[in-house]
Amino acid sequence: MAEVDETHIESELRGTTLRVYWFTLQQGGRIGVRQVQRGLGLSSPSVASHHLEKLRRLGLLNKTATGEYMIEEVVRVGFLRFFFRFGRYMLPRYLFYAAFFTSMLVGYTVLYFRVLGVEEFLLFLSLLIACTIFWYETVRTLKEAPF
Repeated sequence: MAEVDETHIESELRGTTLRVYWFTLQQGGRIGVRQVQRGLGLSSPSVASHHLEKLRRLGLLNKTATGEYMIEEVVRVGFLRFFFRFGRYMLPRYLFYAAFFTSMLVGYTVLYFRVLGVEEFLLFLSLLIACTIFWYETVRTLKEAPF
């Protein structure tokens, strides 16, 4: 996708339109106007239709002959850069770093933390700081998500 297109998509993908896109990503498959309206608590089907059509014009959704919408393209612009799609779930990318460093900390503590020397303490402290930072970023990213 060209840089100009990503800039345009990023400028249009805000507020309720971003919420509709997020909801569509989570649902996977085909999604209807009423399903979006009920799922997001929008005031009317026409509001849901407006945002779905906006996403279709941006090239992110495709409309079927039956009037349902499907994901055409998954973009990573704006806030969506901090997430990746795992099936129907949108997970913060920091989650994997947090899990990795947490497993290293637990593994090190269980297997190798026998003698508390300076090197062992510095390694333990480094892993603990890394875990804290990545878990903080994961929680912060989840709190800012448009759901």
